[in-house]
Amino acid sequence: MKNIIMTGDRPTGHLHIGHYVGSLRNRLKLQNEGKYDEFYMMIADAQALTDNADNPQKVRSSVLELMMDYLAVGLDPKKMTFLIQSEIRALPELTAYYMNFVPYSRVLRNPTVKTEIKSKAFGRSVPIGFINYPVSQAADITAFKANLVPVGEDQEPMLEQTREIVRSFNRIYKKDVLVECKALLPDNEVCMRLPGTDGNEKMSKSIGNCIYLSDDSATIKKKVNSIVTFPRDINEPGILKGNVLFTYLEAFATNDSFKDFYPEFKNLDELKNAYKKGGIGDGRIKKFLFEVLDKELSPIAKRRVELADKKDELMDILKAGTKKANAAADATLAEVKDAMGINYFA
Repeated sequence: MKNIIMTGDRPTGHLHIGHYVGSLRNRLKLQNEGKYDEFYMMIADAQALTDNADNPQKVRSSVLELMMDYLAVGLDPKKMTFLIQSEIRALPELTAYYMNFVPYSRVLRNPTVKTEIKSKAFGRSVPIGFINYPVSQAADITAFKANLVPVGEDQEPMLEQTREIVRSFNRIYKKDVLVECKALLPDNEVCMRLPGTDGNEKMSKSIGNCIYLSDDSATIKKKVNSIVTFPRDINEPGILKGNVLFTYLEAFATNDSFKDFYPEFKNLDELKNAYKKGGIGDGRIKKFLFEVLDKELSPIAKRRVELADKKDELMDILKAGTKKANAAADATLAEVKDAMGINYFA
């Protein structure tokens, strides 16, 4: 079986460090390892419209912003296929067929859907398109016969829904047309869901508690310094549980970080032990965290600035990738309709 990787993001603004450690860094690793046959990177604009239908310009303007983030972190159009979701003609039709395999109650049990509905305060006005997101995502994944999907932890319920649809389809039509997928999660558990700078359990663009990949050094420093810590005297024991500073250090700091910026300690475990004993102020930890983040993120921000003058080239990359993706999705749709016996003019 081929190894086909498929993943993507909603174009609703700039990507932040939660996206970076939760998925982008893993995608970059997969790309550079090269152990795959195809790698599809989708800009999910149709999905973004399910809760931005009244502001399509926000979605449209974010498409190239997302492409700049992708290329700035090192994702390479020579090694993967970039595409725009709404331009893949087979996806709405696949979604329509898959909806027949999923009870309404099953979609509403999806914990990610429930969490997102609550966070967006839809009340009783939640759009059907938003509720249908797991089925639409199943179409996105299966259209390219992807078996590997690099995502954050919150997307695993979506992938389970996709697997259920694949099993139902293949069983009912007695043909192994669709391919089951599995999630590729970050190795570091902390990276699966990075908290916001305000201490909220999730970093979110809508809440505005993010450090963005596009932030310059001065902005990163300001945001790090704004992180609220537990009030204490410097000589009192430091509290690690729920400490955003140390959560970020878990996600970003390496032994080399200590050699470069905090040579008093060899690694994060040594710093934690010393912090718990007291004598290290949060200001010193913030200084170290800023230096660690700035070293990794400032090259990304600089590359992103350079890409801002190449928007025509970015659109050409998306146009070529979308054309290639359409061919793959059309082929899958043809197989699906053949299995269902609705290929009337074949």
